[in-house]
Amino acid sequence: MIMEKTVYRPEGSLFHTPENQSAIATITELMQAQADGRILEARAVRCDVEHNLIVQLPCGEGIIPHAEGAVGIAEGTTRDIVLITRVNKPVCFVVIGFEQTADGCRPILSRRRAQERCRAEYIAHLKRGDVIPARITRLETFGAFCDIGCGLPALIPIADISVSRIAHPRDRFTTGMEILGVVSSLENGRVCLSHRELLGTWEENAALFNAGETIAGIIRSVEPYGVFVELTPNLAGLAEPREGVRVGQQAAVYIKSVQPDKLKIKLALIDAQDGVAAPQPPQYFITQGPLSYWRYSPAECSRVIESSFV
Repeated sequence: MIMEKTVYRPEGSLFHTPENQSAIATITELMQAQADGRILEARAVRCDVEHNLIVQLPCGEGIIPHAEGAVGIAEGTTRDIVLITRVNKPVCFVVIGFEQTADGCRPILSRRRAQERCRAEYIAHLKRGDVIPARITRLETFGAFCDIGCGLPALIPIADISVSRIAHPRDRFTTGMEILGVVSSLENGRVCLSHRELLGTWEENAALFNAGETIAGIIRSVEPYGVFVELTPNLAGLAEPREGVRVGQQAAVYIKSVQPDKLKIKLALIDAQDGVAAPQPPQYFITQGPLSYWRYSPAECSRVIESSFV
């Protein structure tokens, strides 16, 4: 389920809140936050030669020592690149102390301990089928990495991003995009999410269109027998073969027929032109869980596309 009251949100969620800004405003407020054990956020402005993260606070600079930069840094199971890539971005932390410097009192912060709490109090209690918020952090050919709380990662494999197949996750997501995901696996502390279930069934997506309409789409596949055109992330139709068209082109298509029993939408390709459209924020049919079972294909269709989270 979406845990609306949890403090363990994707990193950056607290950054602009009045409560966070007030708690980091002065040394006195930071001392109180330490006593309360609060998780706060501020912007990392530098990673020094020893790979300590320097954090900009309204009352001066704070430091996240190298070993406190992330879960696994001290043990060598997490690479320092996770620290370097946080520069100029919000980082979460708890206050663990203060040190006197020539410039005054410098807060000592720990991102690792915030992450350990997130893992113990939130991620450890997730179950398959839970629908949770996430933020896209990195796109690779095999899938999209996202932050599911305090900078802790999860992976959405490319096949689970949508029913309509894509060549690369950048066809669907942009870095920093806020999304929802459904927990598909939990193994040894590693979380995998799926996304396609939340984008609706074939019938839900097909109901957005009517035969006789001409609509916009994206060419996703060009085959000898026809051209697949994506109408929504979870719905594609097939047009007759056309020379000169390419994957990724923007298309105008006429809807000839909608055939639920065959899981088909027959199209006529009116026009195709170059031009990359930026991925749009996902439109969800499901926003809450837990999910136990999801079937994409209509009941009368012999081809079954489904997901089980039991």
